[in-house]
Amino acid sequence: MRVGYVQFAPEFGEVRRNLDRVTELLLRERADLWILPELFSTGYQFATVREAVDLAEPVPKGPSTTRLLALAREGTCHLVAGLAEQAGGRAYNSAVLVGPTGLIARYRKVHLFYEEKRFFAPGDLPFKVADIGRARVGLLVCYDHFFPEAARALALQGAELIAHPANLVMPGLAQLTMRVRAMENRVFTVTANRIGVEARTGETLRFTGLSQIVAPNGDVLVQASQDREEARVIEIDPAQARDKHLTRLNDVFADRRPEFYRCLVQPDRAEG
Repeated sequence: MRVGYVQFAPEFGEVRRNLDRVTELLLRERADLWILPELFSTGYQFATVREAVDLAEPVPKGPSTTRLLALAREGTCHLVAGLAEQAGGRAYNSAVLVGPTGLIARYRKVHLFYEEKRFFAPGDLPFKVADIGRARVGLLVCYDHFFPEAARALALQGAELIAHPANLVMPGLAQLTMRVRAMENRVFTVTANRIGVEARTGETLRFTGLSQIVAPNGDVLVQASQDREEARVIEIDPAQARDKHLTRLNDVFADRRPEFYRCLVQPDRAEG
């Protein structure tokens, strides 16, 4: 199975320009599954709730999903992309999985990061795994990487690959945690990050690149640069993610003992 990521620098608010740039990058390679960054078509640094709602779009009828569906049909492939979704008068930081037959899955980011809490409603859809034929794919978005329960929820549903659209600004952090998520769940992970700078609100955000594909043993199979646009594709075998053995006698799922993981007493919190 050929899996790839697209790393690029979206221009804030220029949806058509961003869709055209992604299309250009995708046409350079062939893949069965592509992963694109978080908020790939709008850019990241919103200034007001109104701006976020206005730039967000319905799924699957908006211009971003419509273009992704066309690319999936033309390339006979699947794509995961992060985008701003409009639903019920609210904006969500979402991800979609599309294929030649249409929209397959939608996920709304559960763990909102930093000022996203001002502009987006928290996710209200469960972590979801979809079978695309060649592999079972789960969706996370950016800061979800920090919560091991999120990746574990996908792995327990049978995910063989976790697609991770991101707009990372903390150097090296998610690259490390997503290696751990791959290793502890024995799954492939693909982080598609962006590059570039946004400084629309008096605060400068520098996006860190280093998109990567990680094997179930935690090895980084390929990693992008910190500051260049690129589309990279490699061959993986999803069957590797079906073997949960760490040693001959240790299966990391069979060895779980969930009855001991429940916190029966809430820890005391010191009053400040």
